[in-house]
Amino acid sequence: MPVILRYKGYTFFFFSNEGEPREPLHVHVRKSGSSAKFWVEPQVCVAENYGLNSQELNDLTKVIFDNRQLIERTWYEFFS
Repeated sequence: MPVILRYKGYTFFFFSNEGEPREPLHVHVRKSGSSAKFWVEPQVCVAENYGLNSQELNDLTKVIFDNRQLIERTWYEFFS
């Protein structure tokens, strides 16, 4: 489970086995038993949510957008 970054107690990561065929670029976010999955391409948006409120999701969407290059680079380096 490669961790990409941490922000205010949230951990941003992806799983080393993201399915076969692999799902499109996305990132998982977890904090205190709550989690969400965000698509990164073609645009940053929530794919799944388990326990995060709308304010948290909006904040996390912005963090992902602001760190999109880091997320993309980490994903493609890991899976290539």
